[in-house]
Amino acid sequence: MPSLLKVTNLCKSFKQPSGLFTTREKVAYGPVSFTIEAGQTLAIVGESGSGKSALVRTIAGVLKATSGEIFIKGQPLESLSSQQRCLSLRMIFQDPSSSLNPKMTVGKILNAPLELNTNKNAKERSQKIIETLKLVGLLPDYLAFFPNMLSSVQKHQVAIARAMILDPDIILADEILTTLDISLRFKIVNLLLNIQKIKGTSYIFVAHNMHLVKHMSDQIMVLHQGKIIEKGSTETICEDPQQEQTKYLLLTHQPDYRK
Repeated sequence: MPSLLKVTNLCKSFKQPSGLFTTREKVAYGPVSFTIEAGQTLAIVGESGSGKSALVRTIAGVLKATSGEIFIKGQPLESLSSQQRCLSLRMIFQDPSSSLNPKMTVGKILNAPLELNTNKNAKERSQKIIETLKLVGLLPDYLAFFPNMLSSVQKHQVAIARAMILDPDIILADEILTTLDISLRFKIVNLLLNIQKIKGTSYIFVAHNMHLVKHMSDQIMVLHQGKIIEKGSTETICEDPQQEQTKYLLLTHQPDYRK
């Protein structure tokens, strides 16, 4: 049986000006290869500029890979229709304040993916929206709210609800906790873990904070200058890191780390 997600030799480079009439290739990441199974969480960590966000945006289809392949349940991602991709992969962006349309109510924000990607009628869509709000810990009263009426954590809950509304196999989360203080970060992480327990959703989670990574991930992949320098189970990486960059990341977020 094929893996839920298989990434093989994925690379991404950009052209950058290097002179008045010349350009050069800048490698964002690659080659990157990994697999993820149903119900697993893969954390991608590394310093700023290591290629983490570019990688998840490529998997989400926001960026086009320079080379390499992505497979969903054994099917090449490029062979899937836009609707099939949305039903398989959904992304939560870093800042919900900028990713939620300020002119749409929560109800309309959650209804849009259902209208575009399913054949549900209005009653079925309404039921699914209320069910999804409940899943993320919000009451139906919030359907009439606009994003500017929500607190920071409520915006995150709506962003998660928008991602979950189609019951995707995989959620890609690109540093979604950076705008929250530490107590609210753990609230959102625990919400994601509860959703995973209920729905069996897989996550690819980009983060800096190793405390959060250790709390929610099954596997860790460490990127440095676009290359995978270490990957393995969360327990192995955290207890016995092999690379200096990994040790540095752990030391930065674990003051009592002694290894």
